[in-house]
Amino acid sequence: MEEKTYLEEVDRNIYDFKNKDDYDYKIKKGLTKEIVEEISRQKNDPDWMREIRLKALDIYNSLELPTWGPDLSVLDMDEIATYVRPKSKLNSSWEDVPEDIKDTFEKLGIPEAEKKSLAGVGAQYDSEVVYHSMKEDLIKQGVIYTDMETAVREYPDIVKEHFMKCVPVNDHKFVALHAAVWSGGSFVYVPKGVKLDFPLQSYFRLNSPESGQFEHTLIIVEEGASLHFIEGCSAPKYNKVNLHAGCVELYVKDNAYLRYSTIENWSKNMLNLNTKKAIIGKNAQVDWVSGSFGSKISMLYPMSILNGENAKTEYTGISFAGGGQNLDTGFKVIHNAPNTSSVINSKSISKNGGKCTYRSLVRIAENAKNSKSTVSCESLMLDDISVSDTIPVNDIRTDDVEFSHEATIGKLSDKAIFYLMSRGLTEEDAKAMIVRGFAYPISKELPIEYAVEMNNLINLELKGAIG
Repeated sequence: MEEKTYLEEVDRNIYDFKNKDDYDYKIKKGLTKEIVEEISRQKNDPDWMREIRLKALDIYNSLELPTWGPDLSVLDMDEIATYVRPKSKLNSSWEDVPEDIKDTFEKLGIPEAEKKSLAGVGAQYDSEVVYHSMKEDLIKQGVIYTDMETAVREYPDIVKEHFMKCVPVNDHKFVALHAAVWSGGSFVYVPKGVKLDFPLQSYFRLNSPESGQFEHTLIIVEEGASLHFIEGCSAPKYNKVNLHAGCVELYVKDNAYLRYSTIENWSKNMLNLNTKKAIIGKNAQVDWVSGSFGSKISMLYPMSILNGENAKTEYTGISFAGGGQNLDTGFKVIHNAPNTSSVINSKSISKNGGKCTYRSLVRIAENAKNSKSTVSCESLMLDDISVSDTIPVNDIRTDDVEFSHEATIGKLSDKAIFYLMSRGLTEEDAKAMIVRGFAYPISKELPIEYAVEMNNLINLELKGAIG
């Protein structure tokens, strides 16, 4: 029997190239009060932000590691550098970005995407945003799209009002860590009634080994406004653990709309412990589209809080776990008002002994009469050694609701493969077609460049599973 080609042997194409770890400043490893104060000093924080950081460090030290999910004992904060400043300042001209960093983002297709279909782009390299650009007409309409450090300096009142309010610092241990050492990220403010025709995109690239990336994304969509925001993430593979503990806070006011799309393609040495939440007003809607590829361990559960009557949210997500990966992902929604609705559509693919877990919470409060929630969770295992679990929590506190939960777990159908092979496909192509068909409801929700990227990632991963 022909031996399988395992994932570790597969060329991850454009993602695994790495630049020399050549930085302007890298803080010493570990997490102490002195290190947090030094980060604050390096970033010229105002006093109020420095106080948030130090208070968050105390909370971090008081909280235990979560024990209900994947084993996180591999993480040693004494071996992680929490701040790495690249040899680049923030540039608004692409030509001014240093050559090696520019080359990285050109390989990832960022400038090309900007030319074609984006209203604005931000690019973060390690701990700092190195490039930012936005179309002139959006600036004239009052749209703000900048890095978080600039927002802290130039829009302190807006940041103070919203920073770590949607996601409280004591939410869990890694939120507290994030608040203590955060760096970089995006700030978006869309004024009342302004509708963006093209997406904004931020891309986060972690290059430095044994380091962490802790970007903070804060988006405020005012009443009647609309926005599509795209987030992309990747990192090369190292033999040492890297950590990603970003935070996303979304405020979507009455009658507003936000679509938040993410493709996370971290390398297999990354712990991805990200936190994302949205607070949604009356007649407003937030749609999440999420693709989780890569990373050694992921714990990621975006959350929608439906505070306004008729508020809506949809979650469409896929995760793909290969050998040595444990992807624990899902979605949380809180129905806090009448006539609210949520639709959750999650898919996972596991192979070569990879583990996918879908973990969810649907809470419908007593006052959320006439609300609706539909949960669909589908898992596909490509072999006999992979693992897939579904762990839903449904907390329904009123009878006046429509609620359904459906979960299916299955393997590739031998009959379907045989049929496709009888029509002239190779076994590899037949399996790939079935998997892409399984993933199609997710990829069709993504912008075209990201749908292509996701299909390429699936093809790339499948080369390691079939042979």
